[in-house]
Amino acid sequence: MDGVLSQEEISALLSDDAGAAGGESNNLLTPDEIDAIGEISNISMGTAATTLFSLVNRKVEISTPVVTIANWDDIIEEYERPCVFIRIAYTTGLDGSNLLVLREQDVKIITDLMMGGDGTNTEVELGELHLSAICEAMNQMMGSSATSLSSMLNKMIDISPPTADLVDLKDTVDGTEIDEFLGGEFVKISFLMEIGDLVKSTIMQLYPPSFAKEMCVGVTETMEADSSTVAAASSQQEPQPAPQPQMQQPMPQQMQQPMPQMQQPMPQQMPMMGMPMYAQQPVNAQPVQFQAFAGDFNPITQQENIGLIMDVPLDVTVELGRTSKSIQDILEFAPGTIIELNKIAGEPIDVLVNGKYVAKGEVVVLEESFGVRITEIINN
Repeated sequence: MDGVLSQEEISALLSDDAGAAGGESNNLLTPDEIDAIGEISNISMGTAATTLFSLVNRKVEISTPVVTIANWDDIIEEYERPCVFIRIAYTTGLDGSNLLVLREQDVKIITDLMMGGDGTNTEVELGELHLSAICEAMNQMMGSSATSLSSMLNKMIDISPPTADLVDLKDTVDGTEIDEFLGGEFVKISFLMEIGDLVKSTIMQLYPPSFAKEMCVGVTETMEADSSTVAAASSQQEPQPAPQPQMQQPMPQQMQQPMPQMQQPMPQQMPMMGMPMYAQQPVNAQPVQFQAFAGDFNPITQQENIGLIMDVPLDVTVELGRTSKSIQDILEFAPGTIIELNKIAGEPIDVLVNGKYVAKGEVVVLEESFGVRITEIINN
């Protein structure tokens, strides 16, 4: 032997290792960690389903997640091709990423509902518009999921904008890239998603084992911190001794005789019940007196401040006359149409300041411009 394995031997070795790993796959996570991951996913995806309902305006139901250990070959065999990969990276609170796998048909239905359709426009080819829409949907869904996760882990959790790609699982995606991202074996969380009567399919969420363990550690630390807080609060409350029953002793004979009732002296001149004390005192009421205005008050001197508003501009309108027309008459207007007004020839015209009628006048000509000569001031 030259120490170099052939391709057949490598494939057989990988197959044997995969079979052996399949028998020991649960060693990646303990049963407690699997339960914790399932509970985290159940709460997170429940919140995400509520968000998706607001986006598609359809009833969204998500089943209880099932947590297993899988490898890339399992995904290729189980899932329909092609599909959409959506990668979500955590930027705050957690260090890692997870991968969502959706069917191409489901993505078309969801995006069509988001765009105001009825979910039946799925004959078109999946394009950038669909990928952008599903990224926005997952951004809001996983954002609300991160909020729930923040409450569970008692720390701030945030995500980066998701990225989506249409892949064929076998022809388009390089298994080496997936191994670098997820590892040879990874945590697969599968759940059934139903959207009305349009979607009923399995969605997968893939976690690297290290990321899954980090979430489990966070949940464990939060639970231990809560338990410590409860224990500290309990220890601060000292137990009170239980009261001992007292034996009734027989009273002495002289104590058994009724005691004479002591007469309390009644205070003199007690007010009636419900009557305030001050009602007994006389009240000295006098008519109110106002100070007279000074005799030297001159309203003219108060007009000196009018100079502050002398520069305020006002709109002056000269109105020759008015009339009322129906919409039909107005639509029949054309060049040359004569409109009869409510003013007689030679009658004074109206002068208005800011829409208020203030004077009457007559039209004059100043060089090449019209003018108005005021003939009467109207006192309103």
